[in-house]
Amino acid sequence: MLGEQIIKGMAVTAKNFFGSYVSKERLTTVEYPEVRLEPKENTRQFPFLVFDGDDAEKGLRCVACQICEKECPPQCIYIVKSKDKKPDYKGQMQVYPVTFDIDISVCMSCSICVEVCPFESIKMDTEFELSTDDRFDGLLWGKKKLAKPNSHYHKVHAQDAKDSDAVLAAEKAKAEAKAKAAAEAKVKAEAEAKVKAEAEAKAKAAVAAAPAPTPPPATPPAN
Repeated sequence: MLGEQIIKGMAVTAKNFFGSYVSKERLTTVEYPEVRLEPKENTRQFPFLVFDGDDAEKGLRCVACQICEKECPPQCIYIVKSKDKKPDYKGQMQVYPVTFDIDISVCMSCSICVEVCPFESIKMDTEFELSTDDRFDGLLWGKKKLAKPNSHYHKVHAQDAKDSDAVLAAEKAKAEAKAKAAAEAKVKAEAEAKVKAEAEAKAKAAVAAAPAPTPPPATPPAN
């Protein structure tokens, strides 16, 4: 039949149009800001820095490797490394960012910084109400404003946060097992060295305590 597909398409359009007046699932208009939709889990807006514990400075996962800064397409990330070190989540001494700035007005929400981060330290937030009348300092976010607890990460991206915690826990367990094996090997080596030193000392003492050998009798001269 000529125009059959057009009729079917118009029927679907009409169904959705009139259904939006009677069906809650088909409502397309939300009275924002009085009514707000819950963002979906895969929503991504702008990056934030994850920290563990209650102290954002001590628990910050970022080790200032600067991979995100180098890979950022619009170059909106600026990092300054520290000159000293502090223990990370694995207990290893690492440098940390003295400065970590992101220009939100330039960020394109591509999430590349999240993909390249090897320390699970930078993630994408769901917050989008960031308008301000200050287009300079108001949109340049520093480390204090970017840092958010791991509980916030679990709130906005529950499954991703669980996977991230599992990765960090596995790395920490691996590092602890390696450190434990190294400590045990060191104790074993020290014990073996001690036993060897005691054996050498006993051998030297035995040599020193042994009587001096008796010289052979002198042979009389021949006539």
